[in-house]
Amino acid sequence: MKKKIALIGGTGQTGILFLEAALAAGYEVKAMVRDSKKLSVSDPNLTVLQGDVLKENNVQELLADTDIVVSLFGHVKGSQEWVQTVGTKNIVAAMHHNNVERIISLSGGGLPFPTKDKPKFADKLIRTIMKIAVAKILNDAIAHHKVLEKSSLKWTIVRAPRLTNGTKTGSYRVGWVGVNAGTKISRADLADFILTQVEDERFNYQMPFVST
Repeated sequence: MKKKIALIGGTGQTGILFLEAALAAGYEVKAMVRDSKKLSVSDPNLTVLQGDVLKENNVQELLADTDIVVSLFGHVKGSQEWVQTVGTKNIVAAMHHNNVERIISLSGGGLPFPTKDKPKFADKLIRTIMKIAVAKILNDAIAHHKVLEKSSLKWTIVRAPRLTNGTKTGSYRVGWVGVNAGTKISRADLADFILTQVEDERFNYQMPFVST
């Protein structure tokens, strides 16, 4: 039997592609969105809840009767500084309460994973620029990782480089920063990889870097 997915961030550019792919593959999805009018997808296997990841009771409701969390939300205009960290804390609490053991979370390539990454000069330069230009987002990503690390749950953080609106090719590399890694990937291919991880647990407690 296919897992029932609790989805957060399903109206984002990658999130909507993941949602469509999951439904096409026959998964049942409970999606929480802040504004249900922004979600045009309709399917018998889709349940939509209007709520906010920063409200723990909303997250508790979302995770009831689900098997796995796919967390694709992040910073948007007007987001509070620690939105991903606080939201992830709420998700972890709801997972423990609802006996949901596994979460897949999306982040950027700037999030370091020292045990596997071997950043080249260009990678180090990009990370330095991020520390200056988007310090808030990078610091939040690092803190959300620490929340998952301490959670006792099964977690995978999927990282990606520059995202494009190209079509799905199904051909991409799964490596680490500086190891078998490119500089871009289409959102469609990224969504495809995330969907494969719903059933594939080889990257539990790791941060694969996906690129073309």
